Amino acid sequence: MYRGLAFAAIASLTGSVLASSLKVPKLQAPACPHKGTISYSRSVPDLDPFPLTQVDLCYTDTSIEITFTAYNETNFFFDPAQGTNDDIWAYEVMEAFIYRGTDDPQMYFEYEVNPNNVTYQAFIYNPSKTREPDAPFDHMFVSDPTADGFTATTELDREAETWTSHASIPLGFFNVDVGKARGTNWRFNFFRTVTSPETYPNQELGGWSPPNEASFHETPYFGHVKFI
Repeated sequence: MYRGLAFAAIASLTGSVLASSLKVPKLQAPACPHKGTISYSRSVPDLDPFPLTQVDLCYTDTSIEITFTAYNETNFFFDPAQGTNDDIWAYEVMEAFIYRGTDDPQMYFEYEVNPNNVTYQAFIYNPSKTREPDAPFDHMFVSDPTADGFTATTELDREAETWTSHASIPLGFFNVDVGKARGTNWRFNFFRTVTSPETYPNQELGGWSPPNEASFHETPYFGHVKFI
């Protein structure tokens, strides 16, 4: 029994050391209308070329403001029958994973939007932090995002092969009081999925801080963001 406990402790320590040794990206996000900007063009997990994707981030007294821009888009592929909190992630989406704090979180917020301006918003319970096969993994959906203050506006420019989504997420969901966002520290990651009628359900995956597996739910890879 003691040998098993010792092995578990060593495994836990090894995982912690691995997580702390990762070099993840950082961003300073100012108060709106100024913005912090990141872009990525690497696939998950192979780091191959991926369609250019940009994210602009800022905050107001009451909200996190995110502008997603998907370049080199040729398909704009979504299921028109899907609605709020459906499995839009199976098609083409842009995503933000959000946690207030500096740790590798086991519970965090997932926000998605697709080219049809349909959104997905849920708190994710992922105590293994890497979505291990035998560990719990659960979703707690925001059932009425419009009433709670979420907004999203999406514009498609098929000629320019671009789609852009402007999302507003209430700071209150992260226990940030009105006017108190400045100086707070966060963990974020941003992702995009690409597919087409010909390749579905297979997807290309891209990310700001690409995990080492074809999974977005690996919190040690979340980048560090400071609201300045």
